[in-house]
Amino acid sequence: MGSLYYGDAKTPIQIDDRALAHLKVVIATKLRRNESFTLSWRHPEGDAPGRSTLWLHPSIPLRFVFQDAETPDLSRRWIEELAHSASSSGGITLVEEHFEGVHAD
Repeated sequence: MGSLYYGDAKTPIQIDDRALAHLKVVIATKLRRNESFTLSWRHPEGDAPGRSTLWLHPSIPLRFVFQDAETPDLSRRWIEELAHSASSSGGITLVEEHFEGVHAD
């Protein structure tokens, strides 16, 4: 399980390492372009029910921490889906990866 630290929050947002690796690519691309946007996700099982949204801005510190030392193979399709949602008025919505046969592109 990976962790996303945003701003001065002491408690990280827990996100699966594979999902976090894909998010990192999309988020880094948006922030590098100096674009602000939202990131929304459903709370995982075991947490309080519901969903959360963050407003991501290039001037606010952001840190990705991965439990696994190895970078996973990334799915181009999943990155494209996340990037498409990042460009919408609703911002990035963390969706599950869709597998079609072998998932590594």
